Amino acid sequence: MTGGVAPPGYDPDDHPRVAVTVDVVVLTVRDGVLHVVLVERGDDPWAGAWALPGGFVRPDEDLEAAAARELAEETGVDAAAHLEQIRAYGDPDRDPRMRIVTVAFLAVLRDVGPLEAGTDAVGAELVPVAEVLGRRPKRRLAFDHRQILADAVEHAGRELESTSLAAAFVGPTFTLSQLRQVYEAVWETPLDPGNFRRKVLANEDAFEATDERIVPSAEGGKPASLYRSRDVRQLSSPVRRPSWDQPSGPSKRRRS
Repeated sequence: MTGGVAPPGYDPDDHPRVAVTVDVVVLTVRDGVLHVVLVERGDDPWAGAWALPGGFVRPDEDLEAAAARELAEETGVDAAAHLEQIRAYGDPDRDPRMRIVTVAFLAVLRDVGPLEAGTDAVGAELVPVAEVLGRRPKRRLAFDHRQILADAVEHAGRELESTSLAAAFVGPTFTLSQLRQVYEAVWETPLDPGNFRRKVLANEDAFEATDERIVPSAEGGKPASLYRSRDVRQLSSPVRRPSWDQPSGPSKRRRS
């Protein structure tokens, strides 16, 4: 049940005012590298800093509608192949303007396309995630957006293990090589093609072969089979992320 009438004598001013915003982590894989859409803020606080696209929720819209609207207004991206609410952030000091709770969304696209900054954003760019989350980040994000981005990437990595999320990165049809690139980009680790193929094809209810093949390039090679994702979210046979032992040498890692 929604809506209704406030009880007699109820005064909303008896309680602290709290605003709600949405922030959208837009992820895509380009040239085998995980990228995120960032906007350059035009207004204070953090004017001139880079941030995730987002903004205040309007009184007449729900959270998902607000996320889709802010994404379109600030970047020109009209729709995502996958849009999912992941968590909320409510540290009292996360925004200097007032007490603001933000709800983070993960959006996945095959191809972001041209970006057009709008509303209070003066710029929008597609940026490698490593430039933000690496040990020596090249960009500092506004507010707590670095943490939100890190959490969203980790969430995507977990979802790849147990769901068909990877298909949202590659489109309606794809080769297993293209699908493997998604896992490698998000997990930041190379995968054995044979092992990956066996794990993916064990999920016949989620991924199925088409009758189409991709003609090899002029460089040669065998035609690659095209697959498509069925309307099944949960994988029956998980594709587990490789685990690594941590030996004493910094340059040696062994897959377990």
